[in-house]
Amino acid sequence: MKRIGITTTVPVEVILAAGAVPVDLNNLFVSDGDPASLIAAAERAGFPLNTCAWIKGIYGATLKYGIEEVICVTGGDCSNTLMLMEVLRHRGVKTIPFAYPGEPDQGQVKAAIETLAFKLGTTADAAESVRQDLASVRAFSSELDRMTWQDNKVSGKENHYWLVSSSDFNQDVKRFSTELSEVINEAAEREPHPPTELRLGFAGVPPIYAAELYPFLERCAGRVVFNEVQRQFSMPYKLSNLTEQYCRYTYPYETSGRVSDIRQAIKERRLDGVIHYVQSFCHRAIGDIIIRSELDVPVLTIEGNADFGLSQHLRTRLEAFLDVVRFQRRSR
Repeated sequence: MKRIGITTTVPVEVILAAGAVPVDLNNLFVSDGDPASLIAAAERAGFPLNTCAWIKGIYGATLKYGIEEVICVTGGDCSNTLMLMEVLRHRGVKTIPFAYPGEPDQGQVKAAIETLAFKLGTTADAAESVRQDLASVRAFSSELDRMTWQDNKVSGKENHYWLVSSSDFNQDVKRFSTELSEVINEAAEREPHPPTELRLGFAGVPPIYAAELYPFLERCAGRVVFNEVQRQFSMPYKLSNLTEQYCRYTYPYETSGRVSDIRQAIKERRLDGVIHYVQSFCHRAIGDIIIRSELDVPVLTIEGNADFGLSQHLRTRLEAFLDVVRFQRRSR
């Protein structure tokens, strides 16, 4: 089957309806045995040092793994994707632009989905049928998320991994569904995490140093029970059609929608504090001004670029933040 790369979450149902395999290039990059080499390959090709590591990693992964066609999200994600698309096209990769509209207007979202379907040789109706077929695997993702914050039997890292992987279902929907079901069954038999643990939210794009971040927090008696953007990738809402699904998806639209989602999680999941991750050289980092001012719990803003592990400086900042949150929790 033909593989189609994606630069971020898109209406994956359209790709599947076209008989192709979606490949999230971010996940391909960060799961590579040597992701730094993919960044280095992009820099040798001429990408500036002050370009986001994800953009460079996507470029390197596309060429290394022979991805011949890529859907580039030119609206609602990274502003650098426009030039990435041109460079990939220059390198002989077929590129298809896809843009979320500036606001979650149903008419505009529906038109964007229909245009993408036309370009891939399928229809929005076929994609809607796929959406219904995916209901069970999306329900598994929601169940894992519930078990994270309500049953307290799933780690922050597990929550991150399975939700972020729902952007392309690890390139195999059936296998993904089976493996996730097994994880849920195994987790159900675990003892819950202790109630003394700090309950943390994680806002912002998935962190480049996720492999070390989540276990470190848990060693410091804090656990992430809400991964904002990763959860959005999993399409957690039960809606009536594809257009509504991608209108409710908060990531491509105004920060105010994301803030509402985070606020609801703070209340429902009883979050003690929020860690907001921003990527170096990313325009979304400016949104930290809004997020910090609109949340009524302690917020720590952390940054990453091409650092796949936690520096000692970052570890110290995280430890200090957890101390502050712990003190405030005891004072309540």
